[in-house]
Amino acid sequence: MPTAGDQPAAPRQGDGAASPASGPAPGPSRPGAAPAGRYGSPAGGSGDRGLKIVGGVLGVLFLAFIAWSGISYIGKQDVTGELTGFTVVSDTEVEVTLQVRKAEGTPAVCTVRSQAEDGLEVGRVDFRFEAEGATLHRAHTLRTTERATSAELLSCTAGD
Repeated sequence: MPTAGDQPAAPRQGDGAASPASGPAPGPSRPGAAPAGRYGSPAGGSGDRGLKIVGGVLGVLFLAFIAWSGISYIGKQDVTGELTGFTVVSDTEVEVTLQVRKAEGTPAVCTVRSQAEDGLEVGRVDFRFEAEGATLHRAHTLRTTERATSAELLSCTAGD
């Protein structure tokens, strides 16, 4: 009957001992380190450098596209407007104050709507700004079908 001392001890991982079937086992170069070549190149290696370059180029192209889109959109707007305030005058009137910026000599049309407390639209009107001045700040009266609680500038465009 064989005893424990008669059988060869099984090699332990990482001690550099060879197993009979696989030849010498590669051991780590330092204790606690992963075996060489097992998990790819070390961090900061050149294996993913190309991917980083492609990602950087695509990022720059994306930002350039966003900038170009914004500039071309703003450049096409001949007329811009801003609702600077409103006052509910009565159950059938709202006074709105608009500031309009446009090219000198260009007429403009701004659409304003008013809503009741329940969100229903109770008034809508197009205000015309004739060709005088580049920046105009005017108050206009918007007639409503019910008491309004808000006013909103929907659009400003170059008029005909």
